[in-house]
Parts: sequence; C-alpha cells; structure tokens
Amino acid sequence: MANTATSSPTTDDGLWSFLRTLLWAAVIAIVFRAFLFEPFSIPSGSMVPTLLVGDYLFVSKYSYGYSARSVGLGFVQDLLKVKLPQGRFPDGFKPRRGEVVVFKLPSDGTTDYVKRLIGLPGDKIQMQGGRLTINDKMLERKTQGTYDLGGDDLEQDHPYFRRLFRMQGRLYDETLPEGKQHPILEMTDEGRLDNTAVFTVPAHMYFVMGDNRDNSQDSRVQSRVGFVPEENLVGRAEIIFFSLKAGTPFWAFWLWPTHIQLDRFFKGIS
Repeated sequence: MANTATSSPTTDDGLWSFLRTLLWAAVIAIVFRAFLFEPFSIPSGSMVPTLLVGDYLFVSKYSYGYSARSVGLGFVQDLLKVKLPQGRFPDGFKPRRGEVVVFKLPSDGTTDYVKRLIGLPGDKIQMQGGRLTINDKMLERKTQGTYDLGGDDLEQDHPYFRRLFRMQGRLYDETLPEGKQHPILEMTDEGRLDNTAVFTVPAHMYFVMGDNRDNSQDSRVQSRVGFVPEENLVGRAEIIFFSLKAGTPFWAFWLWPTHIQLDRFFKGIS
C-alpha cells in the first residue's frame, strides 16, 4: 500500500512563520516609533516659513529623555485613570531655547503640536508691538524680504479658502539671547497676539511659539495652549523626509509625480 504524504504540517509551519515575522515587524516598528524616531505631518501653517503644510518630518524621541506621554502611554492615565510617573527619564536631557519641538497639547494630553521653544523655566516672556521680549530684553530682528502667504500655507482642509486667500508678509531673522537665529514671518505688528502681558514660565514648564507669529495658537493663548509641561514634550523635530503640496493626501500616490516638493526632501530643521 503506497504511503500518501500530507502538506498540512508544512502549511501550518509556513503560516506560523509568516505570523511570527509580522509580529516581530510590528514590535520593532512600535519600539522604533516609541523610543527612537516618530514621523509627523504638518497640517497647518503656524510654523511657516520653517515648516510648510504637507511636510513630513522625523522627531527624535530620545533627545529629551522619555516620559509616559512621549512614548504613547498617556491614554493609560486619561482613559484608565491609572496614575503614571511624572517627570522624564533620564532627567538630564533638557531642551534648549530655539529648538523646534513636538509636544502633547496640555489641554487634552493627546493632540500633537509643533512649535519653537522660546521660554525656559523662570523666564519672563512678553510681546510688545510685534517684538519678542525675553527677560526684559527686546530681541533683535533683521528684515530678510517678503513672503507671499496663501491659503495653502495655513490650512489643508479648506479648498475654497486656499484658492482665494493671499497676502504678503515680512520675513525676519530673529536672534535669541544665546545667539541662535531663526526665521519668523510677520503679517503685522499690531495683531491680536502682538501685545501681551508678561508671562513668567513656571518650573518644569516651557513657553512655545510658532514662527508664523500672526497665525499661531501657542503659549500666548493661555486658554488653548499655555505653558507646556516637560512631561508633554514628545521630542525634537530633526529633518523633513518627505513633502507634498498642501491638501495632497499621502495615500494618493498617483498624484505624487506632480505634487511632490523635492526641494524640501532631507532638509534639516533648525
């Protein structure tokens, strides 16, 4: 009587091997995203001209150490009401003034914002006639030309607004107290956030602002953003790795040939 071979064990082994591979790939991706680099996209123009709507960037998660929120465990505290450790580990990794940071919005603990870190704990921050003052010293700014701000620079979800809106702003290089220069965009020096009270940054908190000074909800808007707790820092924005014209969905790959912005690929963020 002839022996008949069965393929079931081989098929089962192949299936389990495939599933194990998928599982390990998922674990590696989660670890990479939680502890090394996490990709983010830019949905609004609050950081023009440094970051544009449609930019995709990598954020280094290790730059400031780790917190429960920075590695994605904030939901444990928010939904399950489990108290998470405060502070960051290791404790010595502190952000520097002028760095572009991603953080969890303090008012909800989940929404990711990207801004420039302007104020450190203990600093006094104020806007006077469109000029930034840190610790009673008005910062120097030098005119660098003009910038035509369109709707594409502000929002990605309002096509009619994008098509109709256009106005000209002025570019400056602003010099921070430590000497670091960075670009800012001003549409006017008499906007609603161009004259403020003095903000004193509390301990373990930071003050952030958008480079597009007249179109940014940031720490100047205390009811929306306010001071950023150190636990809410996700990481430092490092490099733009991909960029599409505003309003182009990432998944619409058939549009890439005409919507990719190659000149922004692999551009460092400073």
